[in-house]
Order: sequence, then C-alpha cells, then structure tokens
Amino acid sequence: MKSTFLRFSVLVILVALLIAGCAPAATPQTIEVTRIVQGTPEKVEVVVTATPQPEAPEPPFKVAVILPSSKDDLEWSQSLYEGLIKLQNEMGADKLEIAVTENMWKVPDAAAAARDYASKGYNLVITHGAQYGTSLQQIAPEFPETSFAWGTTTETFQKDGINNIFAYQPEAQLGGYVLGTMAAMMTKKGVLGITGPIEAGDARLYNKGFEMGAKAAKPDVKVYISYTGSFSDVSLMAASAETHIQNGADVLTGTSQSMVGAIGVLKDKDIYWFGSAWDQINLAPKNTVACLIYRWDVLLRDMIQSNKAGVPGGKAYFLTFKNGGLEIKYNDAIQIPAEVKAAAEAAIQGINDGTIKVEIQ
Repeated sequence: MKSTFLRFSVLVILVALLIAGCAPAATPQTIEVTRIVQGTPEKVEVVVTATPQPEAPEPPFKVAVILPSSKDDLEWSQSLYEGLIKLQNEMGADKLEIAVTENMWKVPDAAAAARDYASKGYNLVITHGAQYGTSLQQIAPEFPETSFAWGTTTETFQKDGINNIFAYQPEAQLGGYVLGTMAAMMTKKGVLGITGPIEAGDARLYNKGFEMGAKAAKPDVKVYISYTGSFSDVSLMAASAETHIQNGADVLTGTSQSMVGAIGVLKDKDIYWFGSAWDQINLAPKNTVACLIYRWDVLLRDMIQSNKAGVPGGKAYFLTFKNGGLEIKYNDAIQIPAEVKAAAEAAIQGINDGTIKVEIQ
C-alpha cells in the first residue's frame, strides 16, 4: 500500500512537471501533491515553474561595400570603410557583418559584385562612387528587400518607381571653404594650387569651396585649379602639383585617391598641404596643416535603422559640420597661428548659423 501510494505520488509530480514544461510562458503555478510521511498521507504545496524557451539570436545586419580604390587609400574609400568599422565597434561584430570589395575601377565588375552580394542576402549594398548609379538603377528593382546606396549624388531614382536606393553627398564645399580660409592666411607668396581628378562630384564642390574661402579671407590671393582627368593616376597628380609650384604656389590641396602624387612632390619643399576626405597628416607631417574628414558613420547609422524599420531607400543624406559629418583635423606638429585657427572656427560657426553662405553653381 505504502509503495503503491508513493509511486502514484511520483507519477503525479512527473505529470505536473511535464504539463508545466509545455506551458508557453514561465508563469509560476501551485499544485497539490500527496506524499507519504511515516505512513500517513499529507498534502503539501509545490511550486512548479515552466522553463522558458531560449530566444533565437538576431542574425547580424550584413553590409557590403564596393570601393573604387583600396580601403586604406587615405581618401575617399578609406573614409567610408573607417565609418563602417566605427559602427561595427559600436554594435559588435555579431550584430554588424561587413564585406569589402576593393579597387573596382571598372563599373561592370562593380555591378557584378553588387548583384552577387544582393543575391546572397546582404541587407545593405553600398557602391561608393558616382560612376555606379546606372548599374544600381538596373540592379535594385531585382532585389526589393535589399537596400542599396551610392554617392556623391542626391538621386534615389524614386521618380522611376525604385524605393530601395539611398543617396549621399558630402557637402565638401563647406570643408573646402574652411581650409581655403586657412590657406589664404598662411601663404607667403599669395598663390594657392588645387588639383582634382575630374570637375564633378565632391571634388568640384571642394575645390570651388576652397577658392571661395581663400578669396573671402584674402581677396587678392591667386588660386589656380587644375584637373588631371583621372582618379587613380598618381603621376598626373604629381605633374599637376609640380606645375602649381612652378607657378609660384606655396600652398597646395587636392582630391581623389591619387593625391599621394602631389604629396610626394611637396614633402621635401617648404610648401603647405591641406588634405581632403580623410587624415593625410602621416603622409607629410611637416607639410600637412589640416585635413577635412568625412564622418560616414553619421549617415550609415540611419541607413541601417531605416532598413530595419522597413524603409529600404528613398533618402538622400548630406555630410555637414552641423550634423557631425564633416570635421577639421589640425596637425599639432605644425605651429598654426592662433588667428588662423580662430578664423577657421569662426568660418565653421558662420556656416552652421547661416551667416556664411557657400553656394556652388
């Protein structure tokens, strides 16, 4: 009798535990269980709590970036890559997965890479160059759940019924204006030289802004602008820098991945350099006065959040001083006169409060 009753009690407990284990929520419940104490039945209360089911981990957000040059070019490509790395450090590598394809100078190759990433389920595919726009216009409709992004541009192709493309543009003319102000105040010969790849995109904006800032600070300063016709030809950039120096320039600036050519020319000369897009101080620490830095994490963060919220595109972003997308980095190894720094900071303040207008036609 005693052993039979005990077996029955154990069975009751097992059934109760089984029921609790199948419960959808971990809500405590009280049941009655009969046990034998010295041959006398006694009712006691036992609290049985269901074991909650483990939550499935959220899959990482996958971003692929297609760069026209290398991710360590100290210019356009590296600035975006560093922005993604900053976000990955914030979110964690298990939350943000990054894939990089470099040196995609050929547009068809970049297009093939973009389509491949989208077919593999990447959430956001960035083609970092204005030359890739036509390709995205063709590819994006094939993958409506994937977000695409490109720049420098404000074109999202929504007018064509495409809703999954982001566009972005650094307001490079604003940074150019600030650096041009500094350059005009630091030149001894009154001659500045600017070299760009082609007269388009952020290169044109930066160069025009630089000229405007220089003329505003010193109306009689001479500013010469030239274009090599190539983003990658280092020798052409070097030749252009040499020409500016022969024309009397003692302050140079330039844009594109080929700027290393110009920096190589001036390193052994008493000539100042102002960098664009990323930190170039280490290339010429005795010559580089300051650099305009693009902080891409400002807009990349919103792209990711928008995609997660079900908005895969249709936004055009701008990098400005006001939203933290533009930043001036000074070289502490160079004695920059206090009045020059003060003028630069005043220019930034004027741009932010609207008293300084940097409008490029």
